[in-house]
Amino acid sequence: MAFDIDMIKKVYSQVADRVNAAREVTGKPLTLAEKILYSHLWDVKTKEAFTRGKDYVDFAPDRIACQDATAQMALLQFMQAGKNKVAVPTTVHCDHLIQAKEGAAVDLKNANDVSSEVFNFLESVSDKYGIGFWKPGAGIIHQVVLENYAFPGGMMIGTDSHTVNAGGLGMIAIGVGGADAVDVMAGMAWELKFPKLIGVKLIGELSGWTAPKDVILKVAEILTVKGGTGAIVEYFGPGATSMSCTGKGTICNMGAEIGATTSTFGYDESMERYLRATERADVADAANKVKEHLTGDPEVYANPEQYFDEVIEINLSELGPLLNGPFTPDLSTAVGSTMTEKASSNDWPLKVEWGLIGSCTNSSYEDLSRASSIAQQALDKGLKMKAELGINPGSEQVRYTADRDGILGIFEKLDAKIFTNACGPCIGQWARYSDPKNAPKNSIVHSFNRNFAKRADGNPNTHAFVASPELTAAIAVAGRLDFNPLVDKLINENGEEVMFDEPTGWELPPKGFEVKDNGYLAPVEDGSSVEVKVSPTSERLQLLTPFEPIGEEIKGAKLLIKAFGKCTTDHISMAGPWLRYRGHLDNISNNCLIGAVNAFGKKTNFVKNQLTGEFGGVPDTARAYKAAGVPTIVVGDHNYGEGSSREHAAMEPRHLGVCAVIVKSFARIHETNLKKQGMLGLTFANESDYDLIQEDDTFNFTDLNQFASGKQLTLEIVHIDGTKDSIMLNHTYNDSQIEWYKEGSALNLIKKENA
Repeated sequence: MAFDIDMIKKVYSQVADRVNAAREVTGKPLTLAEKILYSHLWDVKTKEAFTRGKDYVDFAPDRIACQDATAQMALLQFMQAGKNKVAVPTTVHCDHLIQAKEGAAVDLKNANDVSSEVFNFLESVSDKYGIGFWKPGAGIIHQVVLENYAFPGGMMIGTDSHTVNAGGLGMIAIGVGGADAVDVMAGMAWELKFPKLIGVKLIGELSGWTAPKDVILKVAEILTVKGGTGAIVEYFGPGATSMSCTGKGTICNMGAEIGATTSTFGYDESMERYLRATERADVADAANKVKEHLTGDPEVYANPEQYFDEVIEINLSELGPLLNGPFTPDLSTAVGSTMTEKASSNDWPLKVEWGLIGSCTNSSYEDLSRASSIAQQALDKGLKMKAELGINPGSEQVRYTADRDGILGIFEKLDAKIFTNACGPCIGQWARYSDPKNAPKNSIVHSFNRNFAKRADGNPNTHAFVASPELTAAIAVAGRLDFNPLVDKLINENGEEVMFDEPTGWELPPKGFEVKDNGYLAPVEDGSSVEVKVSPTSERLQLLTPFEPIGEEIKGAKLLIKAFGKCTTDHISMAGPWLRYRGHLDNISNNCLIGAVNAFGKKTNFVKNQLTGEFGGVPDTARAYKAAGVPTIVVGDHNYGEGSSREHAAMEPRHLGVCAVIVKSFARIHETNLKKQGMLGLTFANESDYDLIQEDDTFNFTDLNQFASGKQLTLEIVHIDGTKDSIMLNHTYNDSQIEWYKEGSALNLIKKENA
């Protein structure tokens, strides 16, 4: 039986009335995304049709999921909210703090030894506040959610950008910062700008070497890393219904890489099969009774141009296997000769050193079975691995079942490393090098989602390419980036030329899923007596002190850094070894913006302190300004804050005295995170004004006392020679978000209201 089945049945009992009311309000047929959004309004009596991309709307999500790295800060904030129990079903999943090195058993033991303080904290907080807890080794949050919690037509938020994975089971699932999650945990509404809608019509059918992964790699090529910003991507058409549920999850998962608010598919037979296979027949039965409300209206899919803001059509029968990368997930290359040419002209290493299969994106039973069919062929055809191979199963249920069915054994015969059921290399938790910064130039191929520089192994010279699990396996055997398994031959150990046959696999395990211990711990009924201890001398956990309001007067502010080019949340707050400090704001702030390239000098972590004239690291310089009582600003380029949902990228600058971040454009989650922490997140009204900012500038906000929704702010730039420029800044703050700013943070406002 499903978790929280009563909650799910309640959602379904209301969906017909709410969808019909939404049709009446909007006066038109509805997309699936609109049905879920309108049926989850905080104010269910609203008589208003919302304007996409403009109106801020309050929603009531059904549940929350948190991974261990972000859960620390989220729960530290929730502890201040004055509540005894979470208001909606919530889970914590320990998957980020397990480093991949030796293999599953050794790595899990090391993680439990090294991070026991954090795991014990999360378990005790979960117990106290009624939160379900998934132990280290239980699995990767998004695969575990898909197996246990996701349900068609539901709305979920999660403190990880790839929460969107649950769209594969027909949800609206959205990655948020911890402060957003705290709002919902505390029983408050969750605010979102009503998204635009992008429709992706899939025709034809996948076959041969082409996988669901290739669909999203193609979409990323079309839309780029910012083309989905502010939009929900809704997939439909015969190609969509022909795909497996976990394949749909893969596509939705990587929607985060195009900046999409989330992605989703309509409820269909593949979802029903998956629900029943994962022992949720009760959910499938309930969904079947309202299934017409769990997909878009027929008129929408018949004439999508009338109902979506943008429509893309992809013929799956014509789609071939792709490799996306390096250093960005939207640079797409067809396998084979095209890659040879592109790699040669760009000096990408053609030799592949590692193939990595797994992560939250591609770690299902189907993914492992299809990749293992390639591995089995390598054994049968006498081929030796030319690259190393690593496997991260998505959950203990997937791992146990795959092991039972001999799938993992096939990989092990090729000397693959089976890592823990955890994120591992996908988020930089990979002990590949003793000195990553000085590691050699090389190429790797993986089935993960992100491939920014230094993302997997900390090596800036690692060229990471994203591919399907089966293509990753084939390239790992061949050892060449430009290997095309459709036409290329390999020489086996007998000197014979052999070719791979097309990959095969199982959508679901033929003998069903099985697991001995799934790793779940239910909270006690009454957590009032549970004590949560945080040592005042801990280097990993620190109770929070509320931020003070920045105020209506910002004068004499100095430039901390003018970021040049791409500045993701990995540049602002790195993962990897810094994950150990995710629960200690002061300590993790020592990584603040150390990966951002300074526009002056084009170096990282090297900025000028205007008070002394000396150069130093970004965090140290920020601390010097803060100690002197001097506010600072950060300036950035387009899509600032792209990537992970980590709110540390907003909390760290706030903690270090940054009052405003001014950029050409923001990634959605990061802009919201800045607002939640009581900062100014602003954009240049004229993008060219970015060029006016000089290294020694001083800044004055001249009309901040008139901060209001829809009203620009004026910034006076005072240059070192005494000349001045006055520029206009745009913002998207509404009245309630301005209150967050005035109170010092959204959490401060929650505490005030609860008091």
